[in-house]
Amino acid sequence: MNNIRKIMVVLCCLGLICALSACSTKKNSLEDTNVDSATASVTTEKTKETTDFQSATEASESFAKVTKYPITITDSQGSEVTFDSEPMKVVSMAPNITEMMYQLGLESKLVGRTDYCDYPKQVSSIESVGTLREPDIEKIISLEPDVVIASTHFSEEANKKLVDLGVKVVVLYDEFEIEGVYSIITSMGTILNANETAAAVVHDMNKTITEVKSRIEGLHKPSVYYVVGYGEYGDYTAGGDTFIGQMLSLAGGNNIAQDISGWSYTLEALVEADPDIIIIPIDLKADFEAAENYKDLSAVKNDHVYGINKDLVERQGYRNAEGLRALAEIIHPEAFQ
Repeated sequence: MNNIRKIMVVLCCLGLICALSACSTKKNSLEDTNVDSATASVTTEKTKETTDFQSATEASESFAKVTKYPITITDSQGSEVTFDSEPMKVVSMAPNITEMMYQLGLESKLVGRTDYCDYPKQVSSIESVGTLREPDIEKIISLEPDVVIASTHFSEEANKKLVDLGVKVVVLYDEFEIEGVYSIITSMGTILNANETAAAVVHDMNKTITEVKSRIEGLHKPSVYYVVGYGEYGDYTAGGDTFIGQMLSLAGGNNIAQDISGWSYTLEALVEADPDIIIIPIDLKADFEAAENYKDLSAVKNDHVYGINKDLVERQGYRNAEGLRALAEIIHPEAFQ
């Protein structure tokens, strides 16, 4: 029990430092059939662009079919990386990046991944280069990648070591909005010359999200709490300025942590809000319900604590559309009967 909590807290602390994903909704500016060879910026800072998912799909459909090299990319950390030709060997330093490599049909280019990259199952055949924060630099170098693509939790130290050794590193992430996934996907499509597939993936995500929104439109919004971590080391949830917080709202819930920033919460605030529904990673559900500090919550007493596959929600990627539907089915089961 304590080990589980400690693990969760470590993950939460990492989330507090790097967040669970920060590249926002600023999209690439591309030509009709070829990417501008001067500079295609995929900088994705937090903006106040529209939350209309249909417009995101329309934007993706205007993306080039072929990337014209050389191309310079500005990643989520503001680093400029120039590619003279199409990268053919990729090391992924994040589970969400690995998932998107497969979704984009680029698995043949994947030569390395982290210990935590576990989806899809066939990724187990790809050589591991260690953990997210402490990768084996020598192993990465031995794989001779054309680019290392990282996301959250990738350390500045590891980044600098690789860059100093002449390895191209691109970091892509977003902590604020689910639309940031669109940017990550289209950025990868641009870098790896998979623009059409990237546009199709964005379109499919948007289709699912739009359908979910239409099903729950106008329904009463029950109060909801999402458990990121809990226990003696603190309580963690998704604040209103996180992409998970946004997902809860899009799924038709009234997030009790909407007014907080980031991930840290308090037991006192949780008890006072006493949410109608609690959603938690499925492997933590039983222990949470039995824990002394939480067993008297109304959601626990009324059997309204629901387990969910956390990778659909916490791992920012194309499966977030599926995660949004799973959240909506929990919050509004009547809309999906």
